[in-house]
Amino acid sequence: MNSARPGRQTHVDALKLLASQLIVLHHFATYGPLAEALSEVAPALTNWFYDYARMAVQVFLVLGGYLAVRSLAPAGQLRPGAPWRAILQRYQRLILPFLAALVLAVASAALARQWLSDDFIPGAPTWAQALAHAALLHGVLGHDSLSAGVWYVAIDFQLFALMTLLLWLGRRPRWPQALLLGLMLASLFFFNRDEDWDNWALYFFGAYGMGAAAFWAGNARRPGWLLGLLAGVGLLALVLDFRERITLALAVALLLGLLQWRHQTAASPLRLPASLSHAVALLGKTSYALFLVHFSVLMIGNALFAQLGLGASWLTWLFLLGCWACCLGLAVLFERWVEAPLSRLGYRRNRGLSSASPHRAIL
Repeated sequence: MNSARPGRQTHVDALKLLASQLIVLHHFATYGPLAEALSEVAPALTNWFYDYARMAVQVFLVLGGYLAVRSLAPAGQLRPGAPWRAILQRYQRLILPFLAALVLAVASAALARQWLSDDFIPGAPTWAQALAHAALLHGVLGHDSLSAGVWYVAIDFQLFALMTLLLWLGRRPRWPQALLLGLMLASLFFFNRDEDWDNWALYFFGAYGMGAAAFWAGNARRPGWLLGLLAGVGLLALVLDFRERITLALAVALLLGLLQWRHQTAASPLRLPASLSHAVALLGKTSYALFLVHFSVLMIGNALFAQLGLGASWLTWLFLLGCWACCLGLAVLFERWVEAPLSRLGYRRNRGLSSASPHRAIL
């Protein structure tokens, strides 16, 4: 099995861009008076955003596994270094911008509560709630989230830590893949079929493992055969219990595997026009920042929408577009001035502790 070529991949940035925008639109179609107005102006589209756009999280789960294994074990074996250091580095990369965004969310919620009384706006946090978020245990401990979608940050960390430990435990040749793929099968055929597990990584490891399997298959000597095997396993899981989220995860994993195969064998990679490639890379790079800050804009935007008394009209679309643009602008600023400096700070503190570069699934 060959190691992957380093560097950014345009199709990965494009998938992150698309998935992050869909999640933002899902939340705007879900919460507050703006969502109610949108459902009156365009009920079919709003219902689609509510029912299906949230499944874009499966894209991040698959990308997470793909990028994690590319960073940790591109050739199938865990790169040298203690696994605890890789896990600590991942925690720091997630938690530092996460805590900064939570401060923004708490302040935005306090401001929004002055103008709008609505259940979707979180109350002032308790110390126990704040500490649970800092430990990424808010879902496990049953605390209400201080921002929309922050459950995923905790799950991403669980998944990365679990994968790292599996790769470390299987230090003999072929054992890492066997352990990881075995847990992927256990998730697809058991854990993911029981929603009582949805605060734990085991529930989501099916999609995460498919991402890892896609990377390894795309780099293998016989990628077609291995991708076909992955497709067969996924289809068997769907025959047993059809789940739309797993259908999407399987499709994304196969797409990533095929593109990785081409990336390894093509004389020249696929290229977009320079301006479009730059825009895709920028918005893909800011996907984690967008994920963290958009709910603050959503709360303030809904409060302002209610204060202005706009109601359901063509102005609803303009207001939504304005909020969306604010989310994108704030995400770019947050990534540049908060996330990137904090990430560099965490990296400098851990330099030399692990030879694996940090992966960026939602980062």
